[in-house]
Amino acid sequence: MRITIRFINLVVGISELVLGFRFLMRLFGANPATPFVRWIYETSQPILYPFRGIFPPQVIESGFVFEFTTLFAMVAYAVLGFVIIELVRLIHASVHRHHHHEDLGARRSA
Repeated sequence: MRITIRFINLVVGISELVLGFRFLMRLFGANPATPFVRWIYETSQPILYPFRGIFPPQVIESGFVFEFTTLFAMVAYAVLGFVIIELVRLIHASVHRHHHHEDLGARRSA
């Protein structure tokens, strides 16, 4: 269970990091021609895909963009990660409880 939870936290954490960098780079008008910025934008595209078009980007000034979609995706992935981890814990506890009851039954009949 711990490995599963760590893996989920790792995936969510990396996604949040990439989206956070994207948000800041768009907000401060980072040059998309530079390799790192281009890599962040390309890497974040598939992560943002399910949320595309929910909110229009707000142009603050020329080149400075506030992306509500990116913020929404960050919150959604954090909540999704939390829900998945809680489901893993619930399933683990249920299976553990079931095995514990089977062990008690086997001991009583022996």
